[in-house]
Parts: sequence; structure tokens; C-alpha cells
Amino acid sequence: MKHLQRPGLGELLRYVAELVEQGAEEQYRRMGLEYRPRFTPVMRALAAGAETVTDVTKQTRLTQGAVSQTVKLMGGAGLVERYGVSDGRKSGLRLTRDGRELARALEPQWEATFTAIGELEKEIGYPLLTVLQETANALDRQGFGPRLAAANDARIEAVHG
Repeated sequence: MKHLQRPGLGELLRYVAELVEQGAEEQYRRMGLEYRPRFTPVMRALAAGAETVTDVTKQTRLTQGAVSQTVKLMGGAGLVERYGVSDGRKSGLRLTRDGRELARALEPQWEATFTAIGELEKEIGYPLLTVLQETANALDRQGFGPRLAAANDARIEAVHG
């Protein structure tokens, strides 16, 4: 039962994500902006040329559902608009004029974010972004479910030998 006393990977990742978002929200408020940190990956992807939910999903590694939900919120805030594309199967996405202006205004903040991450990495002594990227790549190759099943099978085999 001692394993229940330490936080799991999901708990730690959620906690760190919450702390990062809280810090970003504080900075946006100091800047006088009503802006949600969850918009940033979508905003950056669209500013970099993404044109569909699928494009944004590929660039950000967010789920299609998360991207669609964020796009809807951003549309409600007047930052993103949908438009018809020639093949008629998908709708395109683009930043509105307000969205483009906001993206330009946020560029220095996003650069400061990466500087702060670099300072955090120096403090903890680990290349955090690299570790997380390599973790994501490993989980893309083999999901956590199969890894967990294999660990459980190995535990059962060790007990019943």
C-alpha cells in the first residue's frame, strides 16, 4: 500500500499543467488581456499556417476533440473564424483580424514563456521539454495501456511463477 502514498504520473502532469496555466493566466491579466492559456497552442498553430482542425491537431498533439472545443471557444471570443474549402468536406480555420493582432501582441509573451521554461530547466537540472517530447514519442510508439497491461502481466507471473 505504500505505492498509494506517492503521486502518479497523471497526477503530477495535471498538477504541473495547472501551475503553468495559473502563471500564464496571471501574466495575461497583468497585461490587461482576457485570454485563456488553452488558446495558445491553437493560436500559434493557426498563426504558423494550420488551416484545419486536423492540421492543428498534428502541430499541437492535442486531441481533435480538444482542438474543436478550443476553436469553438475562440470563435465565441472573435479570434477564429471558419470558412468553406474547395473540397467541401472540411471547413477551414483562420484567425480573424482581432486574432491576428492578438497573436502578434502575444509573440513576446510566448518567447518569455520559453525563456522561463529554460530557467526552470536550469533550476531542476533536467531538459524538461526534451523529456516530455521523448515521453510523448515513446507513448506514440506504444501507448500507456499496453505498457500497463504488460507490467500487470509481469507482476502476476512473478506472484504465480
